[in-house]
Amino acid sequence: MGSMAADPYLWLEDVTGDEALDWVRARNEPTKAEFCGDDFDQMRTEALEVLDTDARIPYVRRRGEHLYNFWRDANNPRGLWRRTTLESYRTDSPEWDVLIDVDALGRADGRNWVWAGADVIEPEFTRALVSLSPGGSDAVVVREFDMLAREFVSDGFELPEAKSQIGWEDPDTVLVGTDFGTDSMTESGYPRIVKRWRRGTPLAAADTVFEGERTDVSAGGSTDRTPGFERTFVARSLDFWNRQRYELRGLELIPIEVPADASSMSVHREWLLIELRTDWTVGETTYRAGSLLAANYDEFLSGTRNLTAVFEPDEHTCLHHYAWTRDRLLIVSLVDVASRVEVVTLPSRDDPLHPASPRLRSARGSWVREPVSGLPPSTNTMIVAADETGDEFFLDSSGFTEPSRLLRGTGAGELEPIKSAPAFFDAENISVTQHFVISADGTPIPYFLVRPAGRTTPGPTLLYGYGGFEASNTPSYSGVLGRLWLARGGTYVLANIRGGGEYGPSWHTQAMREERHKVAEDFVAVAGDLVTRGITSVGQLGAQGGSNGGLLMGIMLTKYPEKFGALVCSVPLLDMKRYHLLLAGASWVAEYGDPDNPEDWAFISEYSPYQNIAADRSYPPILLTTSTRDDRVHPGHARKMTAALEAAGHRVWYYENIEGGHGGAADNEQLAFKSALTYSFLWRMLGPA
Repeated sequence: MGSMAADPYLWLEDVTGDEALDWVRARNEPTKAEFCGDDFDQMRTEALEVLDTDARIPYVRRRGEHLYNFWRDANNPRGLWRRTTLESYRTDSPEWDVLIDVDALGRADGRNWVWAGADVIEPEFTRALVSLSPGGSDAVVVREFDMLAREFVSDGFELPEAKSQIGWEDPDTVLVGTDFGTDSMTESGYPRIVKRWRRGTPLAAADTVFEGERTDVSAGGSTDRTPGFERTFVARSLDFWNRQRYELRGLELIPIEVPADASSMSVHREWLLIELRTDWTVGETTYRAGSLLAANYDEFLSGTRNLTAVFEPDEHTCLHHYAWTRDRLLIVSLVDVASRVEVVTLPSRDDPLHPASPRLRSARGSWVREPVSGLPPSTNTMIVAADETGDEFFLDSSGFTEPSRLLRGTGAGELEPIKSAPAFFDAENISVTQHFVISADGTPIPYFLVRPAGRTTPGPTLLYGYGGFEASNTPSYSGVLGRLWLARGGTYVLANIRGGGEYGPSWHTQAMREERHKVAEDFVAVAGDLVTRGITSVGQLGAQGGSNGGLLMGIMLTKYPEKFGALVCSVPLLDMKRYHLLLAGASWVAEYGDPDNPEDWAFISEYSPYQNIAADRSYPPILLTTSTRDDRVHPGHARKMTAALEAAGHRVWYYENIEGGHGGAADNEQLAFKSALTYSFLWRMLGPA
């Protein structure tokens, strides 16, 4: 099965082919018949109540005088793009001004639209470039919307369905990357050409301002329209982790000489921020991977390297994310996977670090970090929004058993509680603890254990993991998980395995490419510890993962089947021999390796699930789910794996949503169905609590 010629299921890669979809329907029906009885309807109802309730927090971002929100509920399954004022938002029942009703728009257009966001021109806030996805795919249709007239512009900027990147340069000009025709897209399926498109001219007449290579992941452009700091940037992503960045001045490209593999680079007014992914030596100073460095942008472009370390990691602490207000920087760090929030005050104008000061020089400590006070006890806090033109920011704080609280800050004084989410399940007798287990190479791996307090006997346990792309899994509240699993007596475990970013970039880089086996070893170590400690038994231990986590589930099935009682594998990568040839797969070669390179295939072939199915081993039952409209991870992975498992005589169930994109669901009803199907399967396989 290791070569195309030997693969009998290549025909299942024909995403919308009649034969392939007939195969899909022939497997969807038995899966629904098997697991959509018993408690399924009740679970779906409970999940939909969580997803649709009006008591949810409507998260917002500020644009000028208004707070904007996108909202789905039972009456508006595809959603409303709407806005309100801060005064109204503070009330229990805000008055919302609806700009776009996606359900009504879909009916009028005869299209199955899914909202994919809006780029609003700033600082005017008069026009928006609205992205609409047919069925939930990454590819979108773009249409210009007049926010004053509340209608789409009949002769405005418009793009047909494609994986496009578009943004405002001025009210009559956009920078656009899209499918311009032959040779305009990268091998990963993203734009490689950036053009300047002026109002009233055909797209074909747009001027090319920047080009990447076909072997790049993508190329893109953006414009910062902050008054007094107007700048246009372009960049090419050489691979998933390396990028060349430039400022575009007229037709001149000015290189921004930050490390190509910097995790992020942002420019805010006079400041440049650089987040390091690997160590960087400048002169006699070496800055550690995971550090956040600041410099004056114009000075940096001129060659001066006066850098200040605003944040430096340690063994237990890493930078999670950050955001700007006008004059302050918000930083969220993780301390053994628990959140810490700080406000950083920038150097004042009489400080030697300020760009306006004639005494500009390096001076550590001029960026003053102070903890944010007034946060409730919790394990997870996120920056929801920050106003780069003012001092307002919103934080969301929650934990496994603590529903979200939304708090507003203005840079000074106490946080103001704005909204609180309801409790969707009784958490009074549920305990949350953190544990560490030693992986195969001696590395301590943390995991969170959420279970009924006082339980002394093994019980049904769901272990979740991802382990890739430097994505951090942090504790947070889930009403659906709480209702469908915890409230019914199940135990939940979140494994913070390597490949993620829970301890900074090195937590990820040490598990890439040929070291990827560490991801599986970490996960298996957690699974084994749960059994050893009597939390569960092998027969009662289930595991779940999606996308890259779906790959992890495939590895658990084929290499460690004796460790689990059941597996749920969602929108997965599984055929690692062909992943780089399918949809966006080529963009992940830097993460996994190149299967066409014999040296890389030597280590990829050791774990690739599709190539490692064995008919003579006993596998736990597995549910594979995917989406026909997923144009990021090809549904052929799940289809082919299911077919091969069936042929080898293993117990496998399959469900493919005909729409839904990479998230697997296009609206709350579909998400509730998928959730109920998952937990119905797990309860059936792992037994009652």
